[in-house]
Amino acid sequence: MNYDLLIVGGGAAGFFTAINVAEKIPGIRIAILERGKEVLSKVRVSGGGRCNVTHAEFIPNELSKNYPRGEKELKGPFHTFMTGDTMDWFERRGVALKIEEDGRIFPVTDASETIINCFLTEAKRLGITILKNHSVKNFNTNGAQWTVHTSQGDFETAKLMIATGSNPKMWERLTDLGHTTVAAVPSLFTFNIKDPKIKGLPGVATEALVQVKGSKLSSEGALLITHWGLSGPAILKLSAWGAIELHKRAYDFEILVNWLPQWSQNDVIDTLHERKGQFSKQYIHTYAQFELPKRLWQRLVITSGIQEDTRWADLSKVQCNTLSEQLTKSSFRVQGKSTFKEEFVTAGGVVLNEVNFKTFESKKHANLYFAGEVLNIDAITGGFNFQNAWTGGFIAAQAIANKKDD
Repeated sequence: MNYDLLIVGGGAAGFFTAINVAEKIPGIRIAILERGKEVLSKVRVSGGGRCNVTHAEFIPNELSKNYPRGEKELKGPFHTFMTGDTMDWFERRGVALKIEEDGRIFPVTDASETIINCFLTEAKRLGITILKNHSVKNFNTNGAQWTVHTSQGDFETAKLMIATGSNPKMWERLTDLGHTTVAAVPSLFTFNIKDPKIKGLPGVATEALVQVKGSKLSSEGALLITHWGLSGPAILKLSAWGAIELHKRAYDFEILVNWLPQWSQNDVIDTLHERKGQFSKQYIHTYAQFELPKRLWQRLVITSGIQEDTRWADLSKVQCNTLSEQLTKSSFRVQGKSTFKEEFVTAGGVVLNEVNFKTFESKKHANLYFAGEVLNIDAITGGFNFQNAWTGGFIAAQAIANKKDD
């Protein structure tokens, strides 16, 4: 069967490309090939089922700083289509969005189905064919047309978009065509830690600075203690920026946590001495200091060798130094990782110097386009990975529409 445009991958980037092309070229024959039983499955689970559409960062150069891989390449595309454009795109299609305090943007309904229904409604309105259970086995070109071989038969198309995310089998097919790909490694994961300092403290959250010992990797932000270790934005950002380095270490490494990110150890020591004079008769264990969560403060006090019945007046110099170290340089051994909720993001994909970021077209093959995580682009958590998909899909759609007469 012949199409004007075939899109491999029924996810966010694929649908966004298809809808934008179909709007620009009425009557164009477009099909989306999805290997699974359902389309948009990652959209459905994203943001805890609410779909974190994008992030409230409206300056292109600042937005690009949230991409450990792709920062330089996305600066130009973000000047064409970014956060404000995304919000306008959805709201013009009846999807009201809201900005939360942390900058994440969700549909007002707090339901990912709102985004999915938008895409499916638009695809139906525009006559886009959706072919499920079509696993792509291979694709090749004679220079004028692309032939796509699937589990359900073969297809011919003038233009081909690959939007399959981190699918190593598709990367192998692209390698056969002369593209270079970077092997996938996990990004956006939490740290597995078994340590008495945090045992029994799940749910405790506070701001912290986290550093990977023996490297330049560090991250500051909210830190969440979980049943299996540490999570929260500080950890997720660190896992994204350190995806390759931490993979090399087989997810076995040491981190240092400063529970008081704005404080040095010397400042903490001075303050503890002040507390000793101010609260001499109080038990150190009773009242949390430095605005730390009480359970965390108490655990760090005990870890420092200070008994529950120790008063401030009786705090020794050694105990003071040990407590200051626990507050600013708590050491934890990370042994393994866990996927963040139901989301799975990887670093890896088609190397970026083989793609024209003015069109998202391959530099090696005409009429071959990419969008989303099939490229070696990934971001920290907060809606940034979806923004990459929207931007790539929109710009590729423009380029495809402008070449409609080729």
